[in-house]
Amino acid sequence: MALDHGDPGDAPSVPPPLGEFEPVRRMSAAEEARTVAASTNSGTLASLTVGGDPWASYITYGLLGGSPVLCVSNMAEHGRNLDHDPRASLSVVSPASVTDPLATSRITLAGVVERPSGDGITAARQAHLSAVPAAKYYIDYSDFSVWILRVERVRWVGGYGRMDSALGVDYASASADPVATQAAGALTHLNEDHSESLLAMARAIGGYPDATESTVTSADRYGLDLAVLTPRGKATTRVGYAEPIADVSDLRAATVELAQRARA
Repeated sequence: MALDHGDPGDAPSVPPPLGEFEPVRRMSAAEEARTVAASTNSGTLASLTVGGDPWASYITYGLLGGSPVLCVSNMAEHGRNLDHDPRASLSVVSPASVTDPLATSRITLAGVVERPSGDGITAARQAHLSAVPAAKYYIDYSDFSVWILRVERVRWVGGYGRMDSALGVDYASASADPVATQAAGALTHLNEDHSESLLAMARAIGGYPDATESTVTSADRYGLDLAVLTPRGKATTRVGYAEPIADVSDLRAATVELAQRARA
């Protein structure tokens, strides 16, 4: 697949690691996208007006096998847009505790919308209500319709210098990470109360012995992603747990082991 980003030109380069570091397993772009999609219930829908102009709208959604399920009113412009042109994309930003919005993971899911039929209506309706309980007050109004976005193309950006693409079929067969979708509170705690440990990880394990600051931007079942500040510029690195974890409840023990290993 062709890259979705262009030539970086004269953009500042990312300082390379100065020390040794072990390769850490990562999620695929499709898994990353499924994880971001499962981390929230709102995003920005891009649709096309009758005149062909792009129209962006804030919407809520549920997930049915990874496919976003929308509930929109035809009194709203985006609802009328979907009626005349099914092409659409949904931009979703992962909730994050970092202060720099551009360091946050986000996705664009592009494809076409369709109205569910038969037994699919009940499943789609329940998927939306499970994610957006407040929709029970309006989902059955005559001007509201339920749509499923069939994803054909995926773009994932994981922060500075981290991005990839995936096909819709890969996205459909992937699954959300069981840790990343529940880790927001833990990330806030690590950044606010354990900054020295994060700095030790970046220096001793992450390959940046010259790091002056380190913050965790995401956590998944394999490890932590760190944003690192050095005298040479900003960089990102990754540190892995001793063993993969299966639940967010295991995150504390895994990060304690990382901190102990870094200080040793």
